[in-house]
This record gives sequence, C-alpha cells and structure tokens, in this order.
Amino acid sequence: MVQVANGSGFLHGFADAAGRVNVTQLTDLVVSRALGSDAAAAFASFDATKGASIRAGLVAAKAYVKAEITAITGGAPSGDPLTGVFKIGDADDKVLDNLGVKLAAAGKTLADLRLGAISGVSLAAALDRGSLIDPAAVIFTLTAAQIDAGPLKALTGAAKCDVKVVALNYNTVGVAGEKTNASGVMLVPAGACNASSGLVAYAKGTDVQKPRTLANPQDGETFLLAAFYAAQGYTVVATDYLGFAKSAYPYHPYLHADSEASSIIDSIRAARKAAASVGASLNGKVMLTGYSQGGHSSMAAHRAIERDNASEINVAAGAHLAGPYNLSGSFKAPDAIAGNQFFVTYLVTAWQKIYGNIYSDVNAVFKTQYAAGVENLLPSPTLTYTTLVTTGKLPGAMGETPNQAREALFQTAFTSDVRTNSTNALFLAGKRNDTLGWNPKAKTLLCGGAGDPTVPPALHQVVMKADFDSRSLTNVTSVDVDPFIQATYGISGKA
Repeated sequence: MVQVANGSGFLHGFADAAGRVNVTQLTDLVVSRALGSDAAAAFASFDATKGASIRAGLVAAKAYVKAEITAITGGAPSGDPLTGVFKIGDADDKVLDNLGVKLAAAGKTLADLRLGAISGVSLAAALDRGSLIDPAAVIFTLTAAQIDAGPLKALTGAAKCDVKVVALNYNTVGVAGEKTNASGVMLVPAGACNASSGLVAYAKGTDVQKPRTLANPQDGETFLLAAFYAAQGYTVVATDYLGFAKSAYPYHPYLHADSEASSIIDSIRAARKAAASVGASLNGKVMLTGYSQGGHSSMAAHRAIERDNASEINVAAGAHLAGPYNLSGSFKAPDAIAGNQFFVTYLVTAWQKIYGNIYSDVNAVFKTQYAAGVENLLPSPTLTYTTLVTTGKLPGAMGETPNQAREALFQTAFTSDVRTNSTNALFLAGKRNDTLGWNPKAKTLLCGGAGDPTVPPALHQVVMKADFDSRSLTNVTSVDVDPFIQATYGISGKA
C-alpha cells in the first residue's frame, strides 16, 4: 500500500505485483472501496491482513470506480487505474481534470467521494447531496406580533424578528446510499433582524402522518421552532425525513442512525444553498438539536459530522432532547414503554425493510388480528395516532396499559426472544443504531425528564451520559427537567 501527501491530505495506491503503481484520486477511491474503510487509518496501522483484504477486492473495486467515475464525468480511464499510463493532456488525464471540475461545481471534495466509496454507494448521488430540487420558496412570513400572540411568549420572551417560512426540497441519499430526496423547512429571521446568524438544524419527533411537512406555518412544531429560535435571531432548518411529504423514498427508515444523519446533513447543505435567495445570512456556526426520535437523529448527525464532515460543517454545539440513544439496551427492559404499539411496530417494520432479517414471517412477530396490514402501516397517508387505534389498526382504543397493548399486538415468543437472546436480529440491529461509544468535540447537552414513560432517561440519557463519562469527557452536560417543571407547575404539572 502506498500513501502520498497531496497538499490537502493523502492519496493512496496499491501494488498488487512488482512494477509501477499509480497514486491518483482514482487509485485512492479504488483502495477505499477495496478496504471498505478509511485508507489513511489503514495505512497508519497497516498489516498483511489489510493487504490481503485489498487484494481480494481489487477487481470489484476497480470496476466500481470506473462505473461511478463514468456516471460523474462521462468517461473513465481506458486502462487499469492502478497501473495504466497517464499522460498530460491524454483522454485518461482529462478524466481526472473533469472529475475535479465536477467536484468543484458541486461544492464537494475527494473526501466526499471517498466516504461513498467506503460504503460502495453511488458517487454521483454523493455529489448531488444537499442540492436543491426546487427553488427555495418563501411561503409565508410570520410577523413578530403574530408570534407574540401565540401561546409561547411566556417561555420565549418577546419576538425580536419576523420569520420567513421557506419550503425546501433537496437531494439526499437513502439507507444504501442511493439517490433520493427529502423536504423540509427553513425559518429565516426577517424584519428588524438582518445580522448574520447561526444555523439551528432541528430533527422532529416520531411522526406517523406521511403527508405532513414542517413547511407549514400552521404546524405546531414549526411555530415552536419559529418562536424559540427564528424569532430570536437564529436561522433554522428542519428536515421532514425520508418518506414524508415530498420525499419519494418508499418508506421511512425509522431510528436508522445513518439515514437520519444524512437527511440532517443534507438539510444543512440545502439551507446554505438557499440562503442568499431567501435573504438569510449565515455565520458558519451550526447547532444541532432534536426531540424524541429527533434526539436520536440529532445525536447521529452530530457524530457523523464530527467524524466525516468537520471541515465542511462547524458544529458549535449539540442539544439532544429525550432521545432513545440506547436502543439495544432498551429491548432488554421487562416492561413496555408507553406508546409501544406505535413506536416498536414502526421500528420493527422499518428495520425489516432495511436489513431484511428481523423476521421471515410477519405472523411470527405480530398476532393475527394485526399482522395482515402492519408492514406498510407506518407512516400512514391518512391516519393519526388517534385513528390508528380507533380504527383497530393497532391496540389501545380500550385504554390498555403499555404491557397490555404489547401483549395484544406482539407474539409472546418474539418479545421474549428479543429480551433474552443476545443474537436476536432486532437486538443486533439495535446495537448498529445505538449512538453510544463516540466522543463529541463540541459542547453537548443531554436533556430529558425522569418521568418520561416513552423514552425513559434511566435507559437512555443516563446510559448515554455514563458512556461519555467513562471516557472522562468534560464537554457534556445532562439535565433532568422534571424538578424545574414541578417547582413551577406543581408535582403533576406540565409546562
């Protein structure tokens, strides 16, 4: 394996036999694909096992790179990328020149392609990520007076700004890196506010309504974002996620950390591309936050950005709220969470679509009354949390407790195996989507309420903080809001 400094990093090549070997952008992608991991890290701790791994994957890796570069530039090297002769001005050299032009035009770097090659995804899709499909459109402006007339002024203080509500439709990738799209909203401070601002990237909580978009000033969550952030001078971007609103993705990959992260990262890119046309001035700082599912999503995005996109996106802080960070651990809890008929159903059916191995027969997971229609039930084009149970699609209409709802919906053998079998496919998928085991660089807040019956902090927030503490991190704070709420509103009060 060969590593050469190229001014802004390193390029890599591989000698499969005695003789010449090239070290170019193309060989770097070949090595990354053959390894399926970061080439620089592999070089730093190189051993014969890695060499054998590269050699075994070379033929497929070279074919992959040629096909992907052809899709991007319209041409590929005529010979072997590792050993073929490149001459200044010849057709193969022009492929490299064209690749540089395409990267610059897309605002991307070789690092973006390298990440795609590691995963074996479409590199053309990687270049399109975050680009706008439709021109960014201001669909409504909330005045400061309208915001102050809403129910949140006592919590937010008086609005300083009007807020433009901007609809976004942008390119992103699916769970396998395939090209797709997502929609969302951008909230832009206006009126008396014209200074450059930080960008708050927000991820919403679990949503069961497929048509719903946050690009709607009447939406309660959108109004909350406008009042708390945009009306106080922060620009906001919030994705609708894959599978919602304008997204053509065939389903929503619920609590799938990688696609949650990519949806958020590409929403940040889309907001930056839209900024000038909608009168937004961004100062380069990005703050990540989200609630419930969104806490898991924002944590996943925080991790991915600091790992893979730190030179592009400057994360100033992360505030992750009531997120299910310890999914695999939560599966071992004996008691069902509140709303498990929605959330666990959503997760099981989504992960079956992603991984294909959660079950071989839906009837082995769900009881007969529910099995027939459950696999494509969520998100629903027409039903809400309320009507999902009143129509009998899911249990809960008779006031069942969480454990009773679980017993009515799921096969006992399935829930028992998930809880007790460390090789259970759902448990292993949970391990893949836990957000434990990483070290945030930016200031990080974990926030939740000890009494949360759906995302119990004892299973998630406390475990997440203990995980950070085990590596002596000093930039993470954890807050239980329940004592503050109870001090203000009483023991059973709610803010």
